[in-house]
Amino acid sequence: MLLTALLLAACGSSNTNSGDPIKSAGVLRVGTEGVYPPYSFHDAKQGGELAGYDVDVAKAVAEKLGVDVEFVETPWDAMFAALEADRFDIVANEVTISDERKQKYDLSEPYSISQGVIVTRKEDSTIKTLADLKGKRTAQNPTSNWAEIARDAGSEVESVDGFSQAITVLNDGRVDAVVNDSISVLAYQAEHPDAPIKVAVKLKERGDQAFAARKDSGLLPELNKALDELRAEGTLTKISEKYLDVDLSKAGPTSTWQLILDNLWPLARAAIEKTIPLTIISFVVGLVIALVVALARLSPNIVISGLARFYISIIRGTPLLVQLFIVFYALPQIGVKIDAFPAAVIAFSLNVGGYAAEIIRSAIQSIPKGQWEAAETIGLDYVGALRRIILPQATRVAVPPLSNTLISLVKDTSLASTILVTELFRTAQNVAAPTFEFFALYGTAALYYWIICLVLSFAQNRYERRLERYVAR
Repeated sequence: MLLTALLLAACGSSNTNSGDPIKSAGVLRVGTEGVYPPYSFHDAKQGGELAGYDVDVAKAVAEKLGVDVEFVETPWDAMFAALEADRFDIVANEVTISDERKQKYDLSEPYSISQGVIVTRKEDSTIKTLADLKGKRTAQNPTSNWAEIARDAGSEVESVDGFSQAITVLNDGRVDAVVNDSISVLAYQAEHPDAPIKVAVKLKERGDQAFAARKDSGLLPELNKALDELRAEGTLTKISEKYLDVDLSKAGPTSTWQLILDNLWPLARAAIEKTIPLTIISFVVGLVIALVVALARLSPNIVISGLARFYISIIRGTPLLVQLFIVFYALPQIGVKIDAFPAAVIAFSLNVGGYAAEIIRSAIQSIPKGQWEAAETIGLDYVGALRRIILPQATRVAVPPLSNTLISLVKDTSLASTILVTELFRTAQNVAAPTFEFFALYGTAALYYWIICLVLSFAQNRYERRLERYVAR
């Protein structure tokens, strides 16, 4: 076998922290991708539940420690940022032990060993050794140890989210090779026996995989003790045989149409429970912020107007994804920790506020000055004039561009998947990763987004016609 769970002899932990922090907490929070078969993925055979070698090992460790386990699905690129932000206690996602990681994180004893391979298309005979990667294009997760091996060999590394995407772009002929562990490749070949790929090179490089925790976390004694006991009683071997002894004679996956039908409701539920509420809440809060900022922009006070201009400049001058990461991953480093969904609401609301403020400001300024003067003549103060005269008229002007902002927000909520919100797009990713049916699942997700946007467009048209009823032509 190329990978085994019967590993090295137990080594003593160097961590000197006393106590049992995991048992004291009563729960072990585990960060994992959920899109990396056969280690961490949503298994259709288990009702779409999170499964895999690393997932089951983490469950076994938690059971051995007598605590509950809570999985937090996180993209690999954001995994260690989330760990540093205390979003979870450990990473269980085939983290390869390296000297660099030892310096920055607590790494447990290894619970698996992997052998690297270079995968190419079947007709490609140009890559026979690691050195042949020089000048070739490979698809790798940029922060993985396999990407480092490819770079060191002189390869031009194209960044992808994970193994599933890497194999897909290889099949499409967009890259020349993929460097990854042998078991992931075997699992893919078992599900896709007709795939036009081959293992071109078996590397000498092997990796020891371990749990990763924050430096000086004090978790290593408990983790290592649990792993030693699981290894001694054969539990690691049983889990390994369950997921990693790949039978290449297994039947292929279910049909694409059946896969779509099976996941219509899970995708719809994700839209109903996360995507739509996230859109509505963020837009309403964002409109409130926008109105305040717009009025501040119109203020004759230079300081107030300047602050409003600065806010709008920051929001419009920085990517939304960066804003999400600052709220979710950066703020915990200064002691401000916000859960995933509220963090997404905050980031989206601030973003909507920045853009919608200019829409509302321009709508207010489009109202003739004579309307303000008329309001004054009937005794209305500034607030009264705004509420009863100006804003009702400005609403008619602002509705079309604000509706576009709302529709854009629906699609932008897909970015919330990067900060651990399992919304519509993330749910599609979870299903597509183990099946490699990207077109079918992403297409279905796109259809749901389109339907939501169609409904909003219909509501916009109805509302515009309602506002136009009392406009003189």
